[in-house]
Amino acid sequence: MPIIVDTHTHICDSSFDADRGEVLNKAAEAGVGAVIAVGENISDARLNIELAAKHSMIRPAAGLYPTILDLEQAEEMLSFIRRERSKLVAIGEVGLDFWVVKEEPQKEIQKEILKGFIKLSKELDLPLNIHSRSAGRHAVAFLLEYGATRVQMHAFDAKASAALPAVEAGFFFSIPPSVVRSRQKQRLVKQLPLSCLLVETDSPVLGPDPKQRNEPANVTISIKAIAELKGIVEDAVAEAVCENTFCLYGNIANC
Repeated sequence: MPIIVDTHTHICDSSFDADRGEVLNKAAEAGVGAVIAVGENISDARLNIELAAKHSMIRPAAGLYPTILDLEQAEEMLSFIRRERSKLVAIGEVGLDFWVVKEEPQKEIQKEILKGFIKLSKELDLPLNIHSRSAGRHAVAFLLEYGATRVQMHAFDAKASAALPAVEAGFFFSIPPSVVRSRQKQRLVKQLPLSCLLVETDSPVLGPDPKQRNEPANVTISIKAIAELKGIVEDAVAEAVCENTFCLYGNIANC
């Protein structure tokens, strides 16, 4: 089986502090070659870079979680990403969240912050790792409006019809292990082409069992679920996902 990349994981989360090395070793044994460590704030961003220096499997990203409606923090993050560009593989996670943010003035701040990250993505040629909870159609339209090109839609929770313009634009959609218990994710996998799919875990959440900590090794559950939903062999999914990851992120795990 080709080497797989977990394209969205919060490996910096404190729930991994006691056994992070063991968790990564377990992932390696399962065939995972790299994990993209996303962050929610400046502390996460710094920690991801520190962890990447200690663990060869980690590829750090930096971003501001979309429910943080703070323009000063956004500017600080933009400056951090510019300064640490050579160490980062992505800007994320960033995006829109209309599940938490419901008032129009706050949504406008959210969009203004995302606009800055889209601009920076193009300036530095870094992929965007996008959060779009309850805002899938809006996020796709916004990204297209402002010319985003290198995009991963993480754990997309909208209908497949909302994803199609993004598919046509060359965006990718990452599937977490929660696909085994989510009818929405299952429908998404069935309707989207294999050529636009990636895999992720969003560890420590979105696992196959919501009551248990999710881990990067569980990315293989996503591979198996995609294969079953599309009626093809797991190796074909793994090869396609590996190729798709390479297209977006380059050779970050010897794919």
